[in-house]
Amino acid sequence: LAGQGPFKSVLDGDVFCYYADGEWKTSSSGKSLAVLNPSNGKTQYKVTACTRDEVNKAFQSAKKAQKEWAKVPLCKRAEYLYKAAAILKAHKTPIAECLVREVAKPAKDSVTEVVRSADLIVYTAEEGIRILSQGNFLVSDSFPGNDRNKLCFTSKVPLGVVLCIPPFNYPVNLSVSKLGPALIAGNAVVLKPPTQGAVSAIHMMHCFHLAGFPKGLLSCVTIKVSELGDYLTTHPMVNCISFTGGCETGISISRKANMVPLQMELGGKDAFIVLDDADLEAAATNVIKGGFAFSGQRCTAVKVVLAQESIADTLVSKINAKVGKLTVGPPEQDCDIVPVVSDASANFIEGLVSDAKQKGAKLCQDWKRQGNLIWPILVDKVKPEMRIAWEEPFGPIIPVIRIKTQEEGIKHCNASRYGLQGCVFTQSLDRAMQVSDAMETGTVQINAAPARGPDHFPFQGVRDSGIGSQGITNSINMMVKIKTTVMNLPSNSYTMA
Repeated sequence: LAGQGPFKSVLDGDVFCYYADGEWKTSSSGKSLAVLNPSNGKTQYKVTACTRDEVNKAFQSAKKAQKEWAKVPLCKRAEYLYKAAAILKAHKTPIAECLVREVAKPAKDSVTEVVRSADLIVYTAEEGIRILSQGNFLVSDSFPGNDRNKLCFTSKVPLGVVLCIPPFNYPVNLSVSKLGPALIAGNAVVLKPPTQGAVSAIHMMHCFHLAGFPKGLLSCVTIKVSELGDYLTTHPMVNCISFTGGCETGISISRKANMVPLQMELGGKDAFIVLDDADLEAAATNVIKGGFAFSGQRCTAVKVVLAQESIADTLVSKINAKVGKLTVGPPEQDCDIVPVVSDASANFIEGLVSDAKQKGAKLCQDWKRQGNLIWPILVDKVKPEMRIAWEEPFGPIIPVIRIKTQEEGIKHCNASRYGLQGCVFTQSLDRAMQVSDAMETGTVQINAAPARGPDHFPFQGVRDSGIGSQGITNSINMMVKIKTTVMNLPSNSYTMA
């Protein structure tokens, strides 16, 4: 279904095109990038590799189109987004097929991602109308030493061109979570999709094309990052960067961005603290759900379990019983555990497990790997000197560290370079709030595993987990700037009192 029917124009021969000036084009470079199928390691798709000049022209078109888009009435912008959402939902099947084949996402979860993305767009349009239709009014004599001879009006205006860079694991949802707020706020968008996930993003972008957005307002450029990554992120026409992805890449971008507003989510080492009064059955269920969904390839996946010693044996036993029930296999069969995205990822995960085993950790299951497919494993009795205690595996591997007190768990959490999310399981409200207050993370979940959604909730990290806050409302506010107009009166006026 990919590249067929209404999506026929996104494919030129066997190469998927890039999008600029309202058209799907093949790059003049004559080069393409291979999109591998994680299940078999073979090339599933090919996407065109844009040139420096083509990227530059996309920015020029965006800059020009944005000036006109900012003049479009807010309610009309919302209508475009409503239409795009309806088209996206109507074509969920071929887009979900792309997700299955290029990122090995289970089929049912792939459909869910597309539907969720359409719902996100609708909510964004509605929230944008609420937020952007309101300004602020101030009078000068509210500050000491001033008479009432100045009237101040503030409004929210677009930043300009927003560069959106989503990751491989949610190439549709994390694209529209950036595109939607940018567009409703009056900005233009240049999207740089991940190579693994590019075809899903291309199909998503075509839904926006079919919705009739003005030419040049939206671009989707597929590039070889090692050649054009820096050029893209430091382009002088970029007015905002919204990036979700690897920590080192994000930090590199932030150091090079010159006074450009940044919205970044760079991963985490999400801690799952289980206290001695917790409901252990609920905790075990949430470890499985939070740690192994999409093979742990989620920024909010459970990355380390910190269990009090008195209940650790029981908790580990319950988790192990549930691990044994997980299905392992291809995404087409909706298996619980599917191949991780690449050989490099699988090798990295194996390295973490090998290091832990050599340093005395207990592997609760036998290590098993076939290509990129790694069987789920719980690594018990992990110590701070082991890499897996601190590094983010992004795979179906969960370490367990046994702690004496809740303070010890908090200390470990706060010592991490990351601070995206964490959670605590306890039946005491007082203890829950004590842990929440002390954990230095963007979000703390009480008696539930870490999770990004719902998509309108604020979502942010501290330290190396990111800059700024996401969530629909926060994203809209981040992609505008305050414009102030002051009316200076010839004399004091109290008619507004």
